[in-house]
Amino acid sequence: MSADTRLEHDALGDVAVPADRLWGAQTQRSREFFAIGVDRFRWTRPVIRALGIVKKAAALANHELGELDADRARLIERAADRVIAGEVDGEFPLVVFQTGSGTQSNMNANEVVANLANQEAGSPLGTKRPVHPNDHVNMGQSSNDAFPAVMHIASVEVLVDRLLPAVQALRGTLLAKARAFDDVIMIGRTHLQDATPIALGQVVDGWVAQIDAGERAVRHALDGLMELALGATAVGTGLNAHPRFGERAAVHVAALTGQRFRPPRNLVAALAGHEAMAEASAALRLLAGALMKTANDVRLYASGPRAGIGELRIPENEPGSSIMPGKVNPTQAEALTMVCVQVYGNDAAVAFAASQGHFQLNVYKPVILHNLLESAELLADACRSFDVHCARGLEPDRARIAQHVQDSLMLVTALAPHIGYERAAAIARHAHEHGTSLRDAAKTMGVSEDDFTAWVVPERMARPHK
Repeated sequence: MSADTRLEHDALGDVAVPADRLWGAQTQRSREFFAIGVDRFRWTRPVIRALGIVKKAAALANHELGELDADRARLIERAADRVIAGEVDGEFPLVVFQTGSGTQSNMNANEVVANLANQEAGSPLGTKRPVHPNDHVNMGQSSNDAFPAVMHIASVEVLVDRLLPAVQALRGTLLAKARAFDDVIMIGRTHLQDATPIALGQVVDGWVAQIDAGERAVRHALDGLMELALGATAVGTGLNAHPRFGERAAVHVAALTGQRFRPPRNLVAALAGHEAMAEASAALRLLAGALMKTANDVRLYASGPRAGIGELRIPENEPGSSIMPGKVNPTQAEALTMVCVQVYGNDAAVAFAASQGHFQLNVYKPVILHNLLESAELLADACRSFDVHCARGLEPDRARIAQHVQDSLMLVTALAPHIGYERAAAIARHAHEHGTSLRDAAKTMGVSEDDFTAWVVPERMARPHK
């Protein structure tokens, strides 16, 4: 053993650990045996914070229940506070692709908290006195219930604190645009072909409604994530935990986070299945679908601008081509839709992983957590970017929109109630085949100028029941 390492011991024997590190033997083993995606798949701040919250809540609960003495409880609480605050994030080096129960990450937290506590008590690193990582920091817990609790806490905080505010901000921007553009009558499109008129405000309000549906799904999924598996221990029976440990720990987690965490309806299911995580991931996929629709509509309406539809103007954020001068591309829409594609892929991974519980344990927990958090964080960032750099700067090209309305053959739909479907269709075909306006075709085929003017009113067609 060199001067740069210290010797620690676990159930399998001695392990050399870097002398200045707060982690211990089990974390070191995981670093050596799971060098998979080291640069890309480390735990992020929400997961480390959730680990600290679980350890603090457990210490508080165990002390209340008479399982842990006051001195050790205070040492663990203060150490866990440092983990929660982000002071020691560098001491959590493990990757996502490890044991499927998250055992090494749970032990990483136990070892770091114990070493911090023992340092405060005046003991050298690795002594495990007066606070032992298993006997005291992990008291009343198994990785099988502690890590699922971390999964839910981290997911709830990211969804509530990061994603939903970003979605709400984008929604607010689009709602304001819907109101501002309510007087702009444009041609609707179905099957990528011209259809009857619609207000641009109605179009944008439709985007808002679809985003609202995605947001509702996310909020609904939060309820299942409020259940914490703490108290289940190894297989859901609660062995080696005080019978009220899970209940009290959940109370403390709720107080630490400001969220309504509670014990699960069934402890066995809380370890063996992850339906709540799968539901939350599916809700993110639903939201991604709504955002994909919105972003695709924006880039199609902005296409051209001269040889495409060109009805929306988008902000000119950066040059669009390395060879074509003056080109501007819908890059914010492209970035948002790429995020949505990634969310769909992440959800496929979550859905499959959540289906792989065997007997009393699902052993795909870390990859479920990683993919859900990545989806939520990517969507939060993409919504914020699309809002600030695209949605706020959207403006209609009123002249082009008006020209498209005037040129559209589908205004003929307003004639059908007066002259019949077949005669109206013949007028549309005549205009198309002869390259004339609909008004001229109708006049040629017997509809008076006054009747055409009275019957074909795009504003009224967009709001027939107003």
